[in-house]
Amino acid sequence: MRFLVVDDSSVDRHLMASLLEELGHQVEACPTTEGALDKISTGNYEAVFLDIVMPEQDGYKFLRELRSNQKTAKQHVIFCSSKKTPIEVDYGIKRAGANDYLVKPVTRETLTQVLEKV
Repeated sequence: MRFLVVDDSSVDRHLMASLLEELGHQVEACPTTEGALDKISTGNYEAVFLDIVMPEQDGYKFLRELRSNQKTAKQHVIFCSSKKTPIEVDYGIKRAGANDYLVKPVTRETLTQVLEKV
């Protein structure tokens, strides 16, 4: 499968990309939501792994933008965040519209479980 990792942290981008590649997937990475929008519009990704806390536009706002665009509305999006309270996870999925939610640091086991849903 082919995935896009969007995270402003180079360490977190690298770790997620490495985990996905170790599992045999193709990965592209992007440090900004602006660059991610271009990639999602032209790419064909099974899922986008999206950080919530981003400098130019947070993940919630970016996801609303994706969902409001007919071309990208159905893109599978998985939040990856250090925000881990049940309220934050619930908000990310039920209110913001993410398909799933991973808490950093992401383990191979939890990633594999989420990928089974994709």
